[in-house]
Amino acid sequence: MAQTLRRHDLVRVEPVAWAVWLGTRPDLSGIRHLHSWADMGRPLIVRRRVPGEGEEAVPLGLPLPPADGKRRIGLALPIGALTRMSAPGLAEAARQAPAVWHPVIDALLALGRDHAIAPRPFGSLLWQAVTGLTYLSATSDLDLLWPCPEPVPAGLLAGLDAVARRAPMGLDGEMLLADGTGVHWRELRDAPEGGSVLAKSLKGVTLRPVAALRERETA
Repeated sequence: MAQTLRRHDLVRVEPVAWAVWLGTRPDLSGIRHLHSWADMGRPLIVRRRVPGEGEEAVPLGLPLPPADGKRRIGLALPIGALTRMSAPGLAEAARQAPAVWHPVIDALLALGRDHAIAPRPFGSLLWQAVTGLTYLSATSDLDLLWPCPEPVPAGLLAGLDAVARRAPMGLDGEMLLADGTGVHWRELRDAPEGGSVLAKSLKGVTLRPVAALRERETA
């Protein structure tokens, strides 16, 4: 599984390994929910490695709910202590979304069907859906991952832009390429043809040429 884990993947951690790690972090001892996190089957998310982190452990993250300070906790655990967890799609997670979001979600699901792509959430909507805790607020954005072919269809980027312009919330997220690399959809949409965009993977951040990533728009 170590070779197949990618940034944004969800994993559950064995309770014993979680307790051992938590014992190394006395600064977290007073935070609600953390002691029972693994026992409750709540996940962690695979994040990008930061400089100085080796490959002997999987880099992970856990964002706390706003009521607990909205702190982002970074850690790394052995692959043997982890089990992959399936992430919910947007249609499944939509039941957790505010009612005012539903027309936008319907439009995004229709856009995905048009391109044979199933978007999935990350950010606040994802964490509320997989933990049962309250992450969404009146100022939350809708963050989505779009598993895409390469180059990314111009019609998908244009469709996202059209939905974003009329959405009552921010519409954020990434195009996920076949190798697991993520490119921010708006940066890819707006970049000049001869330019480059930041591409994020488990190993780090690189610059990728727009011409290879984005389908040319027809006149």
